[in-house]
Amino acid sequence: VQLQASGGGLVQAGGSLRLSCAASGRIFSLNDMGWYRQAPGKQRELVASIERGGRTVYVDSVKGRFTISRDGAKNAVSLQMNSLKPEDTAVYYCKASLIIYGGFRYDDYWGQGTQVTVSS
Repeated sequence: VQLQASGGGLVQAGGSLRLSCAASGRIFSLNDMGWYRQAPGKQRELVASIERGGRTVYVDSVKGRFTISRDGAKNAVSLQMNSLKPEDTAVYYCKASLIIYGGFRYDDYWGQGTQVTVSS
């Protein structure tokens, strides 16, 4: 199983970016998908997650600015980030909770991380 993330980059404060992540491989069942971020010197934190049924969770600092969505047919998750702030600067990781063919439990898989830099 692989999670391929894309869409990071450099943007000015107030700008927008869209992150995308697609899971591929021998996936039997895909449950929660989400985005995490890790800034230098800080712990990795949940930014947003979305359940298979569509229920979403956001960290307070991004509510009203970020929107997470998923495409079940493509095993993909996206994060639309608007009104970006310098404090959003971090490496962003996508995560998927899934069962592979032949497996018996949900395990977490991570993408490779994509850098988001917001200049003031």
